[in-house]
Amino acid sequence: MRSLPPLVALFVRNWIVGFALSGIFVGLLIAGDVAGLRHLILGSADGMLALFLLWFFNGIVFAGAQTGARIFLMAEDEGGHGGGHRPLIPVRVAAEARRPERGARAASLRQIGGRNHREEPPL
Repeated sequence: MRSLPPLVALFVRNWIVGFALSGIFVGLLIAGDVAGLRHLILGSADGMLALFLLWFFNGIVFAGAQTGARIFLMAEDEGGHGGGHRPLIPVRVAAEARRPERGARAASLRQIGGRNHREEPPL
């Protein structure tokens, strides 16, 4: 793997590990006869095809997970605190509040049922 670019070598290595893990996983499934798989595979004429497909598709899953985990673990620690950790400084902002007009307030009260939202509901 010395002639391959580093990222391709990383990819191939992790896919080999993923398919090896898939072989171990499928072997444990067959050895444990989970859900009667050993009986189904050994009792069928297409059992070896089913075994290959089980290994292959689990290999894709395990290899993808292995590659993803390895890539996430490649992150370098930059040593600093990073962004967003400065102390917060309060800043005054001028805000103007307008009172609603009487007509608009009456219309909004009619929309919510005619009661002032501050009143307590009748018991």
